[in-house]
Amino acid sequence: MLLTIDVGNTHTVLGLFDGEDIVEHWRISTDSRRTADELAVLLQGLMGMHPLLGDELGEGIEGIAICSTVPSVLHELREVTRRYYGDVPAVLVEPGIKTGVPILMDNPKEVGADRIINAVAAVDLYGGPAIVVDFGTATTFDAVSARGEYAGGVIAPGIEISVEALGVRGAQLRKIELARPRSVIGKNTVEAMQAGIVYGFAGQVDGVVQRMKRELADDPDEVTVIATGGLAPMVLGESSVIDEHEPWLTLIGLRLVYERNVSRM
Repeated sequence: MLLTIDVGNTHTVLGLFDGEDIVEHWRISTDSRRTADELAVLLQGLMGMHPLLGDELGEGIEGIAICSTVPSVLHELREVTRRYYGDVPAVLVEPGIKTGVPILMDNPKEVGADRIINAVAAVDLYGGPAIVVDFGTATTFDAVSARGEYAGGVIAPGIEISVEALGVRGAQLRKIELARPRSVIGKNTVEAMQAGIVYGFAGQVDGVVQRMKRELADDPDEVTVIATGGLAPMVLGESSVIDEHEPWLTLIGLRLVYERNVSRM
């Protein structure tokens, strides 16, 4: 079994793979204050519930693949792999790791590991050209060329950040549930805010993706648009440009990167 860990700024997603199939997954909050020992206990609690794994920490785990946008958490997870999974091959996505995706950026080290991993999975599953829209703490748009290169991207404020900002900065506004309203024209403040979030972000996605398509390919219709991230379902039904929804895109990319690197370790 391969354990994959995707550490985002707000949430951490973990997945268990049996071959190419994801057989279990968990989503937990990302806390940069957690120590390696606390993370080990958390992992043991989650995986101890799975019938294919043993009760002892690490039993049944044959490999680990990790990417993180939070350096302090990556440091502690590195210690977890050393102390508690010392005999298990572990791949941490960082400079020097083989991904198979050339990065066409002014400074490749600036690109978040999760964005590169998403590009790896997009190329493997759908080929290029492609655009990955990841609905997380930020909404990111990542372009993959026809030759499978990471060509660049767009970063915009995420849905949750926008909702929190409205609640903090709007004197008569408050935090709301992220849900689709009854109609675009809200009949109360909550529905009006929900409409602004759902349809506003759908319009943002459509506008940005259409512009990216024109730059990425001579024929925009050749570009596959893949949505991922925990908040993707909020926008899927309202966007006109999304072709595929793959909630486990990053975890799949981690599996692929693990397979490309473990033989070299």
